[in-house]
Amino acid sequence: MRASSKKLVLLIADVMLINAAVLVALAIRFEFNIPMQYINTFSFTFILLTFMKITIYYIFGLYTNLMRYTSIDQLIKIFLAVSLGTVLEYTFGLYYQLMMPKSIYILAAVLTFLFISSSRISYRVWRRIIHLAQEKTAGKVRIMIIGAGDAGEMVIREMKTHENISYEPAVIIDDSRSKQRSSIHGVPVKGGRKKIVEIAAAYKIDEIIIAMPSASKEEISKILNICKQTKCKLKTLPGLYEMIDRKVRIKYIREVSIEDLLGRDEIVLETGPISGYLKDEVVLVTGGGGSIGSELCRQIVKFSPKKLIVLDIYENGAYDLQQELVNTYKDKLDMEVLIASVRDKERLRAIFREHKPSVVFHAAAHKHVPLMEHNPAEAIKNNVIGTLNTAQCASEFEVKRFVMISTDKAVNPTNIMGASKRVAEMVIQSLDKISKTEFVAVRFGNV
Repeated sequence: MRASSKKLVLLIADVMLINAAVLVALAIRFEFNIPMQYINTFSFTFILLTFMKITIYYIFGLYTNLMRYTSIDQLIKIFLAVSLGTVLEYTFGLYYQLMMPKSIYILAAVLTFLFISSSRISYRVWRRIIHLAQEKTAGKVRIMIIGAGDAGEMVIREMKTHENISYEPAVIIDDSRSKQRSSIHGVPVKGGRKKIVEIAAAYKIDEIIIAMPSASKEEISKILNICKQTKCKLKTLPGLYEMIDRKVRIKYIREVSIEDLLGRDEIVLETGPISGYLKDEVVLVTGGGGSIGSELCRQIVKFSPKKLIVLDIYENGAYDLQQELVNTYKDKLDMEVLIASVRDKERLRAIFREHKPSVVFHAAAHKHVPLMEHNPAEAIKNNVIGTLNTAQCASEFEVKRFVMISTDKAVNPTNIMGASKRVAEMVIQSLDKISKTEFVAVRFGNV
């Protein structure tokens, strides 16, 4: 039923209850033997008086809130509206000499308040009974709440209040011994974090919600590592600083993110300095179709380079990246994809001469450790000679910056791939001392 229709039904019910209260008051006062003069007075005035009372109730906002949201504040409004209506009814009778016994006004006011209040409250009770009945039969998601504090209490209350939510809070976990063996809104607190796996299995938990918005990142990370052993779906509440009104709502519950597992605050990249040397520059990315090179290209285009040049020997990866960026940025991006090898120095010189890049990201390399163990000569040709060729071209054509993508395996290398990348680092370190180009190397971990 639409809200407007429900309000109309509520208004019609109040009309009937207002007049029923007067008739019951007369019946009680005269022991069901009502004098005809009072029946006539009621018949003559009930339409006008009912309209007057309903108008007062409307002004007091009794029809702006639906019955499902009846609260103490709403009951106070009903009391005030009924009281004012009774005073005006008495004044009307006094002025037009259509009086009833004073006891009738008082008794009718009490009955009107009880009738109208009961109609609102009984509706909420009826909905709650229906909700509880449905809760037993519906296949709801069984929830474990971690945290028996204010946030946990509000999460449980929200779930139990909104019958359209398919969550069933089944058990609470909290390390505080004083809270264990107690319950919140009928949901038991069964133990601390050490029993999460055991209790999740016993209560057949589907999802775990961490309701500890004031806990540290490190604390949340430790709890999540325990929860992962249960294979349950994990959700959490954001920190208090992320909730504007500091009140817990169902809408705030979200999936666990990578940042929650860090155990520390996320490091935010300072984009200002990066934008300063990429914006309106011609940027060349070697190995641009690879895993690292393609992600570099995706990030570089966000800083509005004058032109992006993607260089790779493997055409499939370069083509896929080209289609992705063209579909995303369309004519807003000036990009050229070149198929070439960093082993071919003359080809590189022609590219540098034609396009005049001012920033070079050198990501072209053989990176698979086991393969390079069996093909050491290829590792030297690509990783060392290829880097030397690219770096020398950058120096010759006075590129502003040359960034080599190296690897953590170049630290005290124990394999051919790591050793070849360490030699490549030494090549650009040497060139940096004699060239106008700024040469740097960054070591990536496993990606």
